[in-house]
Amino acid sequence: MSLNWPGRRNRIKNRAKAEKRRWRWPKFVTDWRLHARRAALLLLLVAGLGALTWALDRPIRVISMDGSFQRVSPGQIEKAVAPFAQAGFMSADLDAIQRAIEGVPWVEQARVQRRWPNSLHVTVIEQTAAARWGESGLLNTHGELFVRDAAHVPAELPRLSGPDGTEAQVAQRYLSIQGRMLEAGMRIAALRLDERGAWEMDLDSGVTVRLGRRQVEERIDRFIRTASPVIAHRLSEITYVDMRYSNGFAIGWRNQATPASVPAKRSDDTDA
Repeated sequence: MSLNWPGRRNRIKNRAKAEKRRWRWPKFVTDWRLHARRAALLLLLVAGLGALTWALDRPIRVISMDGSFQRVSPGQIEKAVAPFAQAGFMSADLDAIQRAIEGVPWVEQARVQRRWPNSLHVTVIEQTAAARWGESGLLNTHGELFVRDAAHVPAELPRLSGPDGTEAQVAQRYLSIQGRMLEAGMRIAALRLDERGAWEMDLDSGVTVRLGRRQVEERIDRFIRTASPVIAHRLSEITYVDMRYSNGFAIGWRNQATPASVPAKRSDDTDA
């Protein structure tokens, strides 16, 4: 048995028609409202962040620092930071301050940090002088000329020299051979590169080793293997050792006009 409720069916149909006829906002309007809400929220966040930054951007009152300070003084660091000290705690340009500090002679690296509520902390790493360059220049362990006219040049540093622009090349060669020379019981006092590209080094014993322009690394190895044992006990009598030979070397004696040589053929006469 089934019951038929015409009134109920009519109400359902009328409700469905009413829902179809219900007016709705166009899609572009609803999208615009959504974007507007998002933009308003973003503006509120930016405004809040700006207000917080303004509240925290207090004048810098304290500059603390640490480092070895053997060649660099705290006063030099303070002087480099001074032009930036007028900025606020949050608005201070840390990268610009770092560059200014690293421009101070003998400073290799600097790190600048904010410290709440109103101070900056500077960490300074000083340069390590590996060699002299010319009369008063100084090279670091990377072969970079970081001081051109040093007021004080450590006397124990080896002296490197060469044409302008060859600092890194000469330093790299020195750094590549100094360990081998020390292992052989010798110390390099000077290393030179001349305008023609020829190399020469002085030992701390006063002996000059002529290496020439070609096969320089091979000649250094041959000097260590074959020549150094021959001259080891007579260094005070020798002026120079000439390694510019294909399979030997020549020795210049202090009290002998003509150099003695191990039989060999000169490999690059144009180096003389």
